[in-house]
Amino acid sequence: MREVAVLGIGQTKIEEQWDKSLRELAGDAALAALQDAGLETADAVFVGNMMSGSANHQQHLGAYIADWIGLRFSEAMHIETACSSGAAAFRSALLAVASGALDVALAVGVEKMSDSPGDEITAELATAADADYEAGVGVSFVAINALAMKRYLHQYGWRKDDFALFTINAHANGVYNPYARFREAISEKDYARSPLVADPISVMDASAMGDGAAAAILVPLDFLKGLPKSRIIRVIGSAAATDTIALHGRKDPLWLLAAEQSAKRAYSQAGITPTEIDIFEVHDAFSIMAALSLEASGFAEQGQAPRLALDGEIRPNGKIPIATRGGLKARGHPVGATGMYQIVEVIQQLRGEAIGTQVEGARIGMAQNIGGSGSNIITHILQAG
Repeated sequence: MREVAVLGIGQTKIEEQWDKSLRELAGDAALAALQDAGLETADAVFVGNMMSGSANHQQHLGAYIADWIGLRFSEAMHIETACSSGAAAFRSALLAVASGALDVALAVGVEKMSDSPGDEITAELATAADADYEAGVGVSFVAINALAMKRYLHQYGWRKDDFALFTINAHANGVYNPYARFREAISEKDYARSPLVADPISVMDASAMGDGAAAAILVPLDFLKGLPKSRIIRVIGSAAATDTIALHGRKDPLWLLAAEQSAKRAYSQAGITPTEIDIFEVHDAFSIMAALSLEASGFAEQGQAPRLALDGEIRPNGKIPIATRGGLKARGHPVGATGMYQIVEVIQQLRGEAIGTQVEGARIGMAQNIGGSGSNIITHILQAG
């Protein structure tokens, strides 16, 4: 297998993009990545997306996007793994280049959610859960996470307000990200008075939908000889794992076994331990998921992740910075694009381009993208130089 590097990145602002179609959003990010890489074409396009068939009445996104950006004769495919579709597209591109089958691969994550009414989007998100035993009995996706959070508070003795700093940190960092949907800091008072969505999850515990796309160009590392080290970002770990699709089917509903497995495999490939990770772009679709991911990935003991937040260790100058460009909470969560946004943001940190929230001396970054309530988790580790 060949070593692989990311040569170019691109992204769009996350917001209600009424004046942009699905293909325009994907095209803007893809063309920005090609321009950043100094290339005009790619051998293949891998598109990560969850709900285009229902929200936009458009499937067959591989050919749809390739045609739009002028890569009509390139290989192209659409990849769906619920909310982890973006990372799945990146991993598919990575494996294709590493195998030698392709030399230049474009990975794009895109989602356009504003075109559909909120209740339809809620119903579509529920398709990432178990249709028979969760969604089929009226349990929404936020309700599944609320059940996990309520159990966590009960089992480990935390108060809901102990989760406030996950949200406060994300919004403080989002202020500096021009692509983030929410660029205003919030206070503990803002968190405390936020209305409940599904007890104990409030609006401030949950990420917001939006429209957006992010992209990356992957090439063999050997292609980059002569480039400045600051422009060379190697992919040194990539792993995926699954768990039961239903939360209640797991031996321990408060342990993300797929996160543990994918992180362990990625650490092994990279030849590192969690202590060597400088940035962790966590999948904070809900604040409880940030806590569970930190624990399963080896950054905190089970039941103790809120202590990291309370002690300031998740901030850009902390022991394990997370959500450094706003995370899903402040940057926004266009579901099929989120995994690619995470990777783009890790690369910005490793290049030293994360203005306002730059993690000093960052060399190794990790991104973890979660599909469903933890049923499909993909972990990537990247290194500068």
